[in-house]
Amino acid sequence: MKKLILLFTIFISSFSFAQQEIKIDIADALIIRGLEFSYEHYLSEDSSFGVSALFNLAKQTVDFRYNENTMITPYYRHYFTTHSQWNIFGEGFLGINSGKKESIKDSGIYDIKYTDGALGIAVGTKYIAKGGLVIDLYGGIGRNLFGSDSPILVPRVGLNVGWRF
Repeated sequence: MKKLILLFTIFISSFSFAQQEIKIDIADALIIRGLEFSYEHYLSEDSSFGVSALFNLAKQTVDFRYNENTMITPYYRHYFTTHSQWNIFGEGFLGINSGKKESIKDSGIYDIKYTDGALGIAVGTKYIAKGGLVIDLYGGIGRNLFGSDSPILVPRVGLNVGWRF
């Protein structure tokens, strides 16, 4: 029993002392009228995992918008540099996305709802200020794997601003 309590205490304390970040994607908010929030937890100095949630607020009739109405994206990042302020990273992600896609049937235009999962990669850079400010810029692409009604490619682009604690 004592060993179990000791292991549980070590497990909980490892999360309380780890570096974590919360961020908002300001590019999505300003350009496509969407909200994307991210949480990132560092496993070590050169790797982390996180999750992003995208909510597209633009109407379906707007010329420039993501196809996805919502997208939940768990990701893993590996940092290639360990410089104290600037880091370059590679990312693997799984984007669970849903939205509407236009379809033409019987000389009419219909919106078909879809939900799919995309597997993809991204690269980017991150600036970390000594006070805790975090800015990261990344770009990548994923491919939807399961649905026939969903778009083939899913973008992963962002300019995040947040705080490390």
